[in-house]
Amino acid sequence: NLVTISPRAPQISGQARRAREAITTLTYEDALAIRESPTITTVSKVTAESGSYLQVTYGSQNTNTQVSGVTPEYLEVRNVSLEAGSFINQGHFDTLAKVAVLGPQVVEDLFGGGEAIGKTVKINRIPFRIIGTTKSEEEAGFFGQENVVYIPLTTAQKIIFGVDYVQSISIQAKSEEQVDWAISEIQTLFLARHGISDPDQADFSISSQATILEMATQVTGIFTALLSGIAGISLLVGGIGIMNVMLMSVIERTHEIGLRKAVGAKRSDIIYQFLVEAIVLTILGGLGGIILGTILCFAISAFADLSAYLTLNAIVLGCGVSVAIGIAFGWYPAQRAAKLNPIEALRYE
Repeated sequence: NLVTISPRAPQISGQARRAREAITTLTYEDALAIRESPTITTVSKVTAESGSYLQVTYGSQNTNTQVSGVTPEYLEVRNVSLEAGSFINQGHFDTLAKVAVLGPQVVEDLFGGGEAIGKTVKINRIPFRIIGTTKSEEEAGFFGQENVVYIPLTTAQKIIFGVDYVQSISIQAKSEEQVDWAISEIQTLFLARHGISDPDQADFSISSQATILEMATQVTGIFTALLSGIAGISLLVGGIGIMNVMLMSVIERTHEIGLRKAVGAKRSDIIYQFLVEAIVLTILGGLGGIILGTILCFAISAFADLSAYLTLNAIVLGCGVSVAIGIAFGWYPAQRAAKLNPIEALRYE
């Protein structure tokens, strides 16, 4: 039930505004308008956010991390869970307090995972007292962030960044079923507030989790198609290689094939023999790929900040495709061997 409003560069006479103008179209007053408007009936909570990557230091330790100015409602709207301490409250927001809530990765970088609450860190050489820490992403939900420092939005705007705009506004709809209606209400309100009559010229964009999921699915589909195409070409090249190897084998073993036929071997026996050899070749290649994939998975998990693993289904699929390639590209050489005339084959040198 999360709805996100982001700034957007409107089109003016076919030309987009400059990037600088595009990021200043939303303000905290826009978020307040959603909260206070009598026409908005589907929204539960509203929060605004503005941030950037900055250096945060504690003694001799430092880290470059995302510093986000947020409102007290951020905790609930974005489903962030606290590990210890407390989050930014209205008092901190109203008084431009220099307090901070740290993500688990920041705690690890600056304090080695030890106690952080009550200590003071410096953001752009300005001291901030730590009042809380958040849980890891696995426990905090989809929007949990590991490498982030939360401070009051007013403090971020007036003291750290020196701006009067926000980078995004997040809205929690009262229910999942009311998300589309909430988007419609917010769009109507913002068009009126920003003095825009044509929705296509809006200087903001509104998206829901369903929209983000749809976009992610489209991108994933494109990558899947590209990777499938690459895999298909690789299989075709590999299959042609198998076919060439088997054809060379048929030529080199023509005398052997003639001899087998002369002593009573049937066409099906010859076909079976060459198909088995082709399948063995492709299975050996498939097993080599599986072993290489397993090694790469362990290497990625060990040296990169990614979790890579092989499933049994992937291994079975790899072996199955190898067998299929062996049968498909080994069939022609097997048929060619089976159709050899035994007399001519025996005389072949």
